[in-house]
Amino acid sequence: MKALIAAALLASSGFAATAAAQSVPPAATPAPVATAAAPTTPPRLIVAISVDQFSADLFQQYRNHFTGGFARLLTGAVFPSGYQSHAATETCPGHSTILTGMRPAHTGIVANNWIDQSVARADKTVYCSEDETVPGTDHNNYVVSDKHLKVPTLGEMMKAAHPATRAVSVAGKDRAAVMMGGHKVDELWWWDGKTYSSYAGRAVPRAVQRGRDAVAAMVAKPQPALPLPGFCQPLDRPITVAGTVYGQGRFERAAGDLKAFRASPASDAAVFAIAAGLIQDMKLGRGETTDIIDIGASATDYIGHSLGTQGTEMCIQMDQLDQTLASFFQTLDGWGLDYEVVLTADHGAHDMTERQQQHAMPMETHVSGDATIKAVDAAVSAALGLKGPVLVGAEGDVYLAKGLSPANRARVLAEAQKRFAAQPQVAAAFTRAQIAAQPFATTPPETWTLLERARASFNPAVSGDLLVLLKPRVTTIETPGPGYVETHGSPWDYDRRVPILFWRKGMAGFEQPLSVETVDIAPTLAATIGLPVHGLDGRCLDLDPGAGDTCAR
Repeated sequence: MKALIAAALLASSGFAATAAAQSVPPAATPAPVATAAAPTTPPRLIVAISVDQFSADLFQQYRNHFTGGFARLLTGAVFPSGYQSHAATETCPGHSTILTGMRPAHTGIVANNWIDQSVARADKTVYCSEDETVPGTDHNNYVVSDKHLKVPTLGEMMKAAHPATRAVSVAGKDRAAVMMGGHKVDELWWWDGKTYSSYAGRAVPRAVQRGRDAVAAMVAKPQPALPLPGFCQPLDRPITVAGTVYGQGRFERAAGDLKAFRASPASDAAVFAIAAGLIQDMKLGRGETTDIIDIGASATDYIGHSLGTQGTEMCIQMDQLDQTLASFFQTLDGWGLDYEVVLTADHGAHDMTERQQQHAMPMETHVSGDATIKAVDAAVSAALGLKGPVLVGAEGDVYLAKGLSPANRARVLAEAQKRFAAQPQVAAAFTRAQIAAQPFATTPPETWTLLERARASFNPAVSGDLLVLLKPRVTTIETPGPGYVETHGSPWDYDRRVPILFWRKGMAGFEQPLSVETVDIAPTLAATIGLPVHGLDGRCLDLDPGAGDTCAR
C-alpha cells in the first residue's frame, strides 16, 4: 500500500491497519544510485518477487507512472520482454520456472490441475500443490504438498552448497509459495483464504502471528474507498458484464469480507509486511552465507480475474503495489542489508472480453460450448457408438477414459483430434505422441511454433493424451460471472510475456528489449553469488552493461 505498513509494522510491533496506511502520503522516490562498477561480492540476501499476472503489457502501460519501488527497479537491469515460454501459462507452471531454471516439462508442473485416473478417490482432478493420496481430500479441499515439483529450487541449491543458508517463502497463494520455495525451506507461509498457513505441525513465528493478528483486526472493520490517482482518471468508465458493473471500483470492503481483502492491494501489503518481519526476526542477510526469501504477491491476479485489467481497480492496484514495494525496500535499506532483487511474473493476461470488444478488438470472444471437452466427448461417443464419457479433461489437457480397450483408445483419440481441430475457435489439437516427438526449441521464445510451446509444457507422467489450444483472443471463459471475467492460460504472447527486473545497490542499470526467459533467472542469480549450476533450461544473463561479465565469476 502507499507507505506499506511502514516502519511500525516492519519493526516489531506488527503492522499498522491498512486503512490507516492509505492516508499516508506516497513514499518518496528513492534517490538515484551512483553508477559505479557492478558489485563483485555476493549479496547477503536474495529477494525474489513474483507479481502474479503482471504481464509485460501491464508493466509497459504503467512504467511511466511508477514513482516508488518499481521506479527503483527501473534503475537496474530491465528486461521488458521476459517469457514464460511454455504453452500452459498458468500460475503453478509459471511459478515453477522462476527459481528452478527449468521449464514445466522438467519441473513436472504442467498446469494448475491435471487428471490422474489412478488415484483412489472419486475426484480424479489433481491440484499442482496437493498430496492427492491423503484420505478424505479432493482438489478443492486438499493438503498442501511439494510432492509434484520434480526439481530443486535455487534455495535448495544454495542450501546444498552452504547448509547455513536460510530459505524463506511467503505468498498470497500456496502454489506460489511452494513452487518458489521448493522442498527444503526454513519457513513457508501462504494465505489460505482465512489466515496465513503452513504445513501441519509448524510453529508460528512471531512475524507471521503479527501478520495474522493485524489482518484479522483490519478485515473486521469496513474499508472505505481508496483514493484514485490522477493518472487513473481516464480509466474511470463503467462497463457491464453479466449484469454487474465494473471499471470504477475503489476497493471498498464490508467488515469481515475476506474474499474482497484477498482481491485488493491490502493483501499484497500484508504479504510484504510478513516477509519483512521474517527477514528482521530471522536476521536474514546477516549470516555467513547468502540467504533467500521468495515473495509471491497475488492480488494483481485476483483483481485481474474478478475485475479486469483496464479499469480503475487495476490502476489503483499498480499504484498501491508500487508504494508497497518502495516501503519494503526502504525498510531493508534502513536495516543496512546488502540485498539483490529480482521481480517477475508467473504469466501475463489481458483484459475481459467485453471491454476488449469496446477497445478496438471486436474479434475478442468467449469460447463456444461446442469446443468444450464435455461437448466433444458427447459427439465422439455418439459417433463411435461408445458409452461415455470417453474423454476427461482439465485445462487444455484431454485424457482418454481409463477403461477403453487399446483399439478403442486409438479410435477415440483419432476422432477427438479430428473434431477438436475442426472447431473454428481451435488453433491446434496435438496428440501426446506429436508433442513428445518435438525437440525442445533453441530459438528465441517469440519465434517458437505452437508445437514447441506445447513441448515446453509436456511431461509424460501427467500431461494429457491430447492438448487443445484455442486461437488468439478466444478466452476459455465460456460464461463470465462475478469473480471471473478475465483469465489467462493461452500459448499466445499476451499470456507468455512478463517483465524481468534485477536490482542491487551500486549496479549500473541498462535495458535489454530482446527476449529472455524466466528460466534464466535462477542461473543469473546463482552466478551473482558464485554458485555453480549445471543442466538447467535457462542461461545466465550478464547483468554488467559494460565489458565485465557477471556470468563469468
